[in-house]
Amino acid sequence: MRILLIGGNGFIGRFVVAALKQQRHALAVFHRGTTATPDGVDEIRGDRHRLNASAHELKRFAPDVVIDLVISSGPQVEELMNVFRGATRRVVMLSSIDVYRAVGISHGMESGPLQEVPLTEESELRRALHPYPPENVQIMRKIFPWVTDDYDKIRAERILMNDRELPGTVLRLPMVYGPGDRLHRFYPVVKRIVDGRRHIIFPETLAAWHSPRGYVENVAAAIALAVTDDRAARRIYNVCEEPSFSELEWARKIASEMEWEGEFVVLPVERTPRHLLRPGNAAQHWTASSARLRHELGYEEVIAIEEAIRQTIRWERENPPTVDLAQFDYAAEDAAVAAQQRSA
Repeated sequence: MRILLIGGNGFIGRFVVAALKQQRHALAVFHRGTTATPDGVDEIRGDRHRLNASAHELKRFAPDVVIDLVISSGPQVEELMNVFRGATRRVVMLSSIDVYRAVGISHGMESGPLQEVPLTEESELRRALHPYPPENVQIMRKIFPWVTDDYDKIRAERILMNDRELPGTVLRLPMVYGPGDRLHRFYPVVKRIVDGRRHIIFPETLAAWHSPRGYVENVAAAIALAVTDDRAARRIYNVCEEPSFSELEWARKIASEMEWEGEFVVLPVERTPRHLLRPGNAAQHWTASSARLRHELGYEEVIAIEEAIRQTIRWERENPPTVDLAQFDYAAEDAAVAAQQRSA
C-alpha cells in the first residue's frame, strides 16, 4: 500500500513508520522538517496548520490511506477531508480517551453520576466540548506543538465519521508511555528510586485510580493494523492494554523491575503532602476496553508488558527531564511518613 502519515516523526509516529516499513509499504511523511525522516521514506515538508498550501504535493503521492497523527480540532478535519476526498480510499485519525464523559466527570467539568467502566466505544461522550481550560492548552502546546486553541477530538471525530464519500477510522488512544514520552509518566517513581528513597507516598485516592495505558510500540502496532485492514473503515476503536492497573500497581511494577526494597505508603488525602495531590474526582476511573479492536482486527501486543516497562525505565534514566524540584519535596514526604508511623 501507499500510506501518507501526517505528523509521522513524533513520539508515536516514528514507531508507526517502523511498523509499516517492516511490512514493506510505500510511505511518505508530511512534517515541518525539524527532525530527520527515516531512510526509504518519502518526505513532504509543510505546515499541518496550512494543509491546503501543500495539497498538490500531498495528492501527488497518491496515497491509498492517509493517517493524521496530529489532529487537534474539527476545522482541521474539514480541511483534511476536503484535500483528500477523491484522492485516497480512507483517512485514519488519532483521537483520545479524553472524548468520554468519564473524563469530564473526573476533571470536574461535568456533573452527574459516575460513568460505568470499562469504557467502550459506545460509552457516553463528554457533553462539554474543549476539555481543557485555556491556560492548560497553553501548557500542552509547549509539550505538543500541534495542539490548537480549539482543541477537541469530539467534533473532529464527528466530521470524519460522518463524511459520506470518504470513509474514516478513529483510534482512541490511552496514556501512551515508552521511549520518547514527553510527559515522562514513569519518571516520578523512577527518580525517587534512583535517589535512594526508602518510602514513596501515594494519596489513597490516586493509589486506587485506574486509567488506560499503552506502550508506544504496541500502540503503533495497533495503528498500523487499523491503517492496513479495510475492515476498519467507518469504525471507532479504543486502543489500550488489558487488564488495567491502578497507579499504585503501576508503581509496584516499576519498583519490582528496579529491584527496589523500599515501601509504598498510602496516606489519606489530608495527610498527604500537597505536591503529591492531583485535582479531580479520582472516584471516576478511566478503565477502557479494547475488545472491539482485538475481536474485529485480531490485535495483540507485540511487546510484553514486562519488557515495555524495562525499556521505559531505561529511557527515563538516560533522558531525565528538566523538572520543578518542588515536585520532589523529600523533606515534606519524610515528615508525612514520620507522622503516619507515630499514629500507627
